[in-house]
Amino acid sequence: MDSHCVGELDGLTFYLAKPEDYDDVMAISQDIYGGNDYLPHRYHYWMTEPGRVVIIARRGKKLVALESGLLVDGGETVIGEGLRVCPKERGCGLAGVILRFADGYIKKVYPNVKTMRFTRGDDPRPEKLRKFTLLARRSVLSLLGDSEGFNSFVSGLQEKLVVSDETNSSRPLVPVKDLDALKAFLFDSDLSSRLQLPGGAIIQDWEPLKLMESNLHILARRNLTWFVDGSGGKPLFMSFHTPPYPIPYNGGSLCFNIDLYGMETTLAKKALTTHLNSVKSEIQGLVLVHIYMHQTLWKDLKQFCEGHDTVKQSKNFWEQLFLEKEL
Repeated sequence: MDSHCVGELDGLTFYLAKPEDYDDVMAISQDIYGGNDYLPHRYHYWMTEPGRVVIIARRGKKLVALESGLLVDGGETVIGEGLRVCPKERGCGLAGVILRFADGYIKKVYPNVKTMRFTRGDDPRPEKLRKFTLLARRSVLSLLGDSEGFNSFVSGLQEKLVVSDETNSSRPLVPVKDLDALKAFLFDSDLSSRLQLPGGAIIQDWEPLKLMESNLHILARRNLTWFVDGSGGKPLFMSFHTPPYPIPYNGGSLCFNIDLYGMETTLAKKALTTHLNSVKSEIQGLVLVHIYMHQTLWKDLKQFCEGHDTVKQSKNFWEQLFLEKEL
């Protein structure tokens, strides 16, 4: 038996994914996440990422499904990510089979795991939602533009801040590059309530993480750019972005994700503009920008981003759901 084989269930054979499975995985990934699929870019990194389990299912020799889990929160939580089923078998219960197998495998290999957490961008049916605890919802503003218009879009946002006198706010945003400074900020005892963190966690590019020291190593691996309210005292805002990465959308585009925490509208506008400005030299071709935020900010940020010819809202209001279940 293949040394990577980890079990069988309902006519499927399950394996730990290998780098050479990449082409088979891509073959079942058509139209995943509306072209926003991160896995073509991250698959090979996942093969060596600490605490990562990637399971594939084959029917005979044909790869038909994939699911991944990342151990976080000191080994007590696993984040489910990357679920996909080949197009011909979608809607037939195959996703449930690989999820059930993956849960059992992870629990057997990592017996200290107590909870499965994951995020999704659509509302499950009520009967499905009953299987989970809904911890939080975040609003998402999605923009689509190209490199030719991106600089002028960012300049336009900067001008709006000047006209509204919001650049002169007494609450400046400052970058955080030192891990010790970040630790002192994140482990402030009332940070979660002050910034209304979703489910008491931060969600980095769809990965929910509790405010624990063990999770700092995961955040450090993500090469994030952080900004916080630098007015002194108790900060009222923080934000970070993931470096832009390639996605399949429209034959090849970039995806840029910005996570905003806090409910101060002026700081949210400044943070959004600062993050966009910091990557404008990296933008080539089409770019999809997704901005995740507290629901109270969405309307104001939508209006703030309106009025540009080439960078426009690409999707109506939608939400990111943060869910968990006990294992």
